[in-house]
Amino acid sequence: MKKKILLLHGWGGSDAPHWQSYIAAEIARDYGCVSFLKLPNFESPDKDIWIKETLKELREFRADIVICHSLANTLWFHMCNSGLLEDVKYLFLVAPPSLNSNIDELKNFFPIQAPKDLHAKNALLICSDNDPYMSIEEAKELRDTLGIEMEILKNAGHINADSGFGEWEWMLQKIKSL
Repeated sequence: MKKKILLLHGWGGSDAPHWQSYIAAEIARDYGCVSFLKLPNFESPDKDIWIKETLKELREFRADIVICHSLANTLWFHMCNSGLLEDVKYLFLVAPPSLNSNIDELKNFFPIQAPKDLHAKNALLICSDNDPYMSIEEAKELRDTLGIEMEILKNAGHINADSGFGEWEWMLQKIKSL
């Protein structure tokens, strides 16, 4: 695989057995080019620091594919709304939280407006029909607002290790097919 892939985790990180760790390992195992950025203080994140670190990584790594999970989607939206991003070829938005989340540790990330421009030539929203952080109705509204396609996973919770997403072969094959 010749494309550069950047994985952006959410609140609490995405250590093994999370699917993002699996994807990073599998891409590296095939001699692919992957950056699995560990954002600082992920238990109590600071939006401005995360934006700074992510923009630095995007400038230096020059990713073709960006895969956001959970709070990283909100981070991406903030960067889109700031006008500081260059376009990527492919963007995966996996299990974004509600745009109006009210979790105390994350209050500097919310509320957020859905961006008018995702800074991606192609984008896919991947949600679950029972995510505790975003209802399926909110997910469909977000899809319509963003004007992108959406995959809805059945009973997948927050699409993380706690809901059984460690080795996520579907996602790995989707990335490899690009």
